[in-house]
Amino acid sequence: MTDTASLSVGWLMAIAALAVLTLLFLVIRVRLNPILALILVSAGTALATGVPVAELVPTLTEGMGQTLGSVVLLIGFGAMLGRMVEVSGGAQVLADGLLRLFGEHRAPLALSVASLLFGFPIFLDAAFVVMLPIIFSVARRLGGSVLVYALPATGAFLVMHALLPPHPGPVAATEVIGADMGLVIVLGLAVGIPTWYVAGHLLGLWLGRRFDLPVPEILGGGATSDEDRLGPPPRLAVLLFLLFLPLILIFLNTGLGMLTVTGHVDEGDLWVQALRAIGTTPAALFLTVLTALWLLGRRRGHGGDVLNRLVDKALAPVCSIIVLTGAGGMFGSVLSRSGIGDAMTQSLDRLGIPVLLAAFLIAAVMRVAQGSATVAATTAAGLIAPVVLAGGDFSGFQLALIVIAVAAGSIVLSHVNDSGFWLVRGFLEMDTATTLKTWTVQSTAVGLMSFALVSLLYLIF
Repeated sequence: MTDTASLSVGWLMAIAALAVLTLLFLVIRVRLNPILALILVSAGTALATGVPVAELVPTLTEGMGQTLGSVVLLIGFGAMLGRMVEVSGGAQVLADGLLRLFGEHRAPLALSVASLLFGFPIFLDAAFVVMLPIIFSVARRLGGSVLVYALPATGAFLVMHALLPPHPGPVAATEVIGADMGLVIVLGLAVGIPTWYVAGHLLGLWLGRRFDLPVPEILGGGATSDEDRLGPPPRLAVLLFLLFLPLILIFLNTGLGMLTVTGHVDEGDLWVQALRAIGTTPAALFLTVLTALWLLGRRRGHGGDVLNRLVDKALAPVCSIIVLTGAGGMFGSVLSRSGIGDAMTQSLDRLGIPVLLAAFLIAAVMRVAQGSATVAATTAAGLIAPVVLAGGDFSGFQLALIVIAVAAGSIVLSHVNDSGFWLVRGFLEMDTATTLKTWTVQSTAVGLMSFALVSLLYLIF
């Protein structure tokens, strides 16, 4: 166990700051591989905050294992699906459909709107990986920096992941604080839609035009040989079915979960448990991959050897991203276990600031300290709930806004301790400095604008 009882708040905060600065120095200036830098800094941080030498390696591997357990299947299945959609010509078909609907001059908006819808039920990392072939296809066709097309999409994913159920952060905060789920969804949309357009789409466009990055070849693209092509291109209806299948399955899980809470169905029934199981994100993506293998492969006469080769080639490029994401989660886990987040929160709590602002700042502090938006929202909700309970006179409207303030704080300042930071960096093939200037800026803008709108609604009502 980490012995932080004897460490002062100031010392813990100094360790956190030094750890982040050291990591940035090693990655940006020394050009040390980010995986090695994350392991090195994580080990140093753990020792500095009191982890015994004998427990150092288990502490590091446990933190990495927890992150990999949640993302390795999502990244792997997403990469398989993305590869099949890409090499079948499906990404081009989907891109052509979006461009016909919105027009080529509105291509980034088309991708952003599609991501907004696609990101509603699916976690950010899985939705991002599945959307990448379409983003890359549009970018290749129209030219320019890939970030012009990717960042408006990531802005949409950030808004959905941070603010709206069924994503785990706002769901947990809603339950802990005791707000009404329906009201949280309504107000989340009222706050999220303008935030998406300004801080997601428009800011993403502006940031994307400042950095000229080529389209990565990580999911195939022009590097795909003729023997690996699953042509001719599939029909648009088939592709839309494959994209919406995981959404339908995940919505099924969410809907049944809400029905069990209200008592309309019995969560002990086998059929409920079975349907909820296939509606979990890994299971939904797994079933979608199997369906894609049939619809895009076997059904069209492609043999097992071709499909196995495609799956292997889909996984090979993302192995480094998986390890990098796990290393980022390991660093975040070390910071979380060290007590740095709790120490910073206690310091903030002593300032006696208003509940709404405290909800946002505590979530932001937890986010900066340990990286995970879900952990930040859940922890902040637990810390602010006693204050809300003691107040006793908050309306349902105000409780929902407090939940959204927590959610807004949980998404700001995504940086080097966030596994999502490394996921986006890896797939878009950015360097760390560029990721800080784009992804981090965008996540912070989403959080700040969301909180500004929440504050305005709180003052009015």
